[in-house]
Amino acid sequence: MSNRLAQTQSLYLRKHAENPIDWWPWSDEALETARRDNKPVFLSIGYSSCHWCTVMEGEAFSDNAIAQYMNANFLPIKVDREERPDIDSLYMQALQMMSGQGGWPLNVFLTPDELVPFYGGTYFPVEPRYGRPGFLQVLQAIRRFYDVDKAKLRSVKEEMLENLQQSAVLPASQLSEDLLHKGLETNTAVIASKHPGPSFPMIPYAELVLRGVRFNFDSKSDAKQVCTQRGLDLALGGIYDHVAGGFHRYTVDPTWTVPHFEKMLYDNGQIVEYLANLWSAGIQEPAFERAIAGTVQWLKREMTAPAGYFYAAQDADSFADQNAVEPEEGDFYVWSFNELEQLLTREELAELQQHFTVTAGGNFEGRNVLQRRDAGKLSHTVETALAKLFAGRYGGSPASLETFPPARNNLEAKTLNWPGRIPAVTDTKMIVAWNSLMISGLARAGAILQQPEYLQLAIKATQFILDHQWVEGRFYRLNYDGQSAVMAQSEDYALFIKALLDLHQAALGMGNREEVAQLPIAKFWLENALKVQEEFDEFFWSIELGGYYNTPNDSSQELLVRERSYADNATPAANGIAIANLVRLSLLSENLEYLDKAEQTLQAFSSIMNRSPQACPSLFTALDWYQNHTLIRTAGDSIASLNAQYLPCAVYHQQTDLPAGIAGLVCQGLTCKEPARSQDQLWEQLQQSQIRG
Repeated sequence: MSNRLAQTQSLYLRKHAENPIDWWPWSDEALETARRDNKPVFLSIGYSSCHWCTVMEGEAFSDNAIAQYMNANFLPIKVDREERPDIDSLYMQALQMMSGQGGWPLNVFLTPDELVPFYGGTYFPVEPRYGRPGFLQVLQAIRRFYDVDKAKLRSVKEEMLENLQQSAVLPASQLSEDLLHKGLETNTAVIASKHPGPSFPMIPYAELVLRGVRFNFDSKSDAKQVCTQRGLDLALGGIYDHVAGGFHRYTVDPTWTVPHFEKMLYDNGQIVEYLANLWSAGIQEPAFERAIAGTVQWLKREMTAPAGYFYAAQDADSFADQNAVEPEEGDFYVWSFNELEQLLTREELAELQQHFTVTAGGNFEGRNVLQRRDAGKLSHTVETALAKLFAGRYGGSPASLETFPPARNNLEAKTLNWPGRIPAVTDTKMIVAWNSLMISGLARAGAILQQPEYLQLAIKATQFILDHQWVEGRFYRLNYDGQSAVMAQSEDYALFIKALLDLHQAALGMGNREEVAQLPIAKFWLENALKVQEEFDEFFWSIELGGYYNTPNDSSQELLVRERSYADNATPAANGIAIANLVRLSLLSENLEYLDKAEQTLQAFSSIMNRSPQACPSLFTALDWYQNHTLIRTAGDSIASLNAQYLPCAVYHQQTDLPAGIAGLVCQGLTCKEPARSQDQLWEQLQQSQIRG
């Protein structure tokens, strides 16, 4: 018999609908029931493409003895972290305070009265293993502690509440002169460091390090080499799907070989933008352009809804065949040597082995993840071989398969008649923040590589958000098949404003090209950015502390504390993005109130920037914008060529009435340099302005 989660829209929640546990979604009714029955809340947070979340769903959460004890002694609540990042952020911070580490599934126990966490962990096995206790033992011990040791519980609760409240209030201070240098040096070391564990893209860090190249600071690491190597790791490694495009979440090893196979929209948007920025900085490796193009093709084929928005994610696991009981990790993506011998000619296989890590023994459970051995342009023979593998996987050639329908759940995956392999399940919800990251990536890559198709994809997704995500005057975060859900949070506002500004700048650089003639003019995107910023300021701005809260001021009562996000994770923190937006808006609107807000927000987070620069690279990116912001007033054709260059703190204004013989004006702060009389002089002024801070 299905539980309450069967009625929810979240794919992650619905995956737990057949559990014997009597799950509740997060709701006032659930919390009130816990208080009334004096039951501790068991809060379990995860997401649909999370491997260990899936494992725990099939093990502990499907165990009848565990479910019987859970239902009698706790109020179990399931939360999709992609729906409610505010809840996830708060309780992840609490888990890290309790245990020194975190991850998903995130499982915490809360007091029913104030929802204060007093114990937590991540994956719990059914029986004791991996050095972890069995989950039923944990539940019994927690309930016994809750009932018997009231004094200790009260002490733990008070300490946790105090720590959470203190963490939400940071002392403001002035910005020191060497702060940007400190942030660049520290975060270059983060990206340059070698370690034995998994390898993550860490794009907020890589983007900051790329910004630092232009300063030529004395450093222990060569910033340009570090940035180039990160691009090569991404474009050549097994983290990239060389057959069909798109980047996996991370690799489980330090060599960038074997990925955790889920594909997340937010990673792909950031990586496309980063590789495009590397290209614009003069690091024009053919593998970067190939990875961008392949990712855009994957996006169009598998991740774009008919309405134009982008889906959220694809799972790591897929079924080997229709009779398989459980999906296998990576099955859709990996190749046995025997399969390669059957699909390819001897010449094709030999050349594939020459350029990729392909062996008879494989590199992942006897099968092969494709990882390139060298950079450069792939030969026609290798590209032909990869196209054959594509056909073996999808049942059609890359040229003939413009769209590939998503498997929306395991039942669809197992029962639909797929022409090739059974694909991994796709989470088809629309998330504004993640769509915004992809829109920015497409806008930047389109402008740099002069690809109007990329811009058109970005515009369709943006137009969908503008048309469908405002309900009764308020911005909404999610869309499920045309139905908006969950009030937008700070990351949705900040990243969407950035996307609108990126579209504005890209559209200026496309000029009057025939392919974009029917698209909205650049001014349209700026006007909408200003409107969304006004709403962001109204509902999220902290008058007392500066910066932006994660949640709006009229719907934050249910949470213990109201956080202001500043730490970067897989995605950049909202406040770092918001500050950079404010600087850009001040230049484009000539409204200095935006610049004042940017300064106030940087001062609000300056203590954490000084104390833990490795936690917040996006704040240092924002500081770079604040100290080196530059406005270029010039003609449209000049913007097109400048847009293709790496000028990380510049924005463009199309000036149609420049005097004869004037190439443009470079303005910084409240002053402009002398009018540039040639493109060379304009470029020289720009270069100087970008490193003045």
